[in-house]
Amino acid sequence: MKKFEKVDGVPAPRAPYSTYTQVGNLIFVAGQVAMEPQTQETPKSFAEQLHLILKNLKTILESAGSSLENILKTTVFLKDLSNYAEYNEIYRQYFKNGFPARSTVIADLVHEDFLIEIEAIAWTTEIQSS
Repeated sequence: MKKFEKVDGVPAPRAPYSTYTQVGNLIFVAGQVAMEPQTQETPKSFAEQLHLILKNLKTILESAGSSLENILKTTVFLKDLSNYAEYNEIYRQYFKNGFPARSTVIADLVHEDFLIEIEAIAWTTEIQSS
């Protein structure tokens, strides 16, 4: 098992967890919230937050030799159900070759500015050594 606490190009975890953990060819990505990698600032709009999260998720997966297309499952935490339609519209743009399994939960997120959080399980052909 290999744990990666920091991935270049995405914000480093601020709490005791790894950005992702890889076991064999499975990658478990910790919940990602919208924070600009350079400034640590959170965009105000829901759309900007979702696009940033998916961009950061793409960066994390690519650092492990994977991609958004290799996501098997996502769990999405929405702060407000009123964003559900916009969430589906934007999410659809990132998965053009079929959608991963998905759970969506309405949740009270850790910081009041966060409107959405996404965690993912993906696969890769690049098996990391311990």
